[in-house]
Amino acid sequence: MISDYDYFKAKIHKLTGFDLDSYKEQQIRRRLSTLMQSVGVNSFAEYYHFLEKNPQHLDAFFQRVTINVSEFFRNPERFQELSKIHLPALLKRNPQPRIWSAGTSTGEEAYTVAMILLELVPRYQGKILATDIDREALDFAAAGLYPPGRLRNLPPGYLEKYFLPEGDNYRIKDRVKALVTFRHHDLLQDPFPGTFDLILCRNVVIYFTEKAKERLYKRFYEALNPGGILFTGATEQIFNSRELGFTDLSPFFYQRRE
Repeated sequence: MISDYDYFKAKIHKLTGFDLDSYKEQQIRRRLSTLMQSVGVNSFAEYYHFLEKNPQHLDAFFQRVTINVSEFFRNPERFQELSKIHLPALLKRNPQPRIWSAGTSTGEEAYTVAMILLELVPRYQGKILATDIDREALDFAAAGLYPPGRLRNLPPGYLEKYFLPEGDNYRIKDRVKALVTFRHHDLLQDPFPGTFDLILCRNVVIYFTEKAKERLYKRFYEALNPGGILFTGATEQIFNSRELGFTDLSPFFYQRRE
């Protein structure tokens, strides 16, 4: 007999195309429990029927399962390494490297890379592709208006150089925005959008099953140009990186062998 949760997964996939099989079950159960209580349902089957009848609540469901938590220069020491070592090396190979911020959430990561590029090449005109499954998060990112707490790790001078105060918040300047293109994309199901010299996928795969992670890292490898770099999150070390074809440059930076 199919379980309540398996029924929910199958029905949600049919309704929305969203594949919960690739996400860790305990994390999803924990995240959805309070949401289910808030709408007065006691089982996953009931919750599915609620969502089917009230599609306006699907946004809340997506936000809860994909959790958008981000900030500029998250893990500052890693971005310092990116700016001092890896991006300069990529720029020597290609003055306009193809860059993809995969699972970009509300855009801070992509804008962080854009600011670093402007520091390295003040008239930089290349494009950064930034994708996410959450359309609402992408709308927030495209607006570029952020509360002060998200800017706490900015290097000295960046706030004045790249942001404009707007009420209690800060709006990213147009010259940074111009470098980033936001697009909806499901990492687990959609075709990858080309090949890249740098792919950032940080604090995303921690929510995936081991099988989904393995599949995703193989696809990232295939989506990198020879010598291209994959930059992962601070808790997402790839322990079988060499088997996948990567060279470990340092923790959380992996280069496709040439």
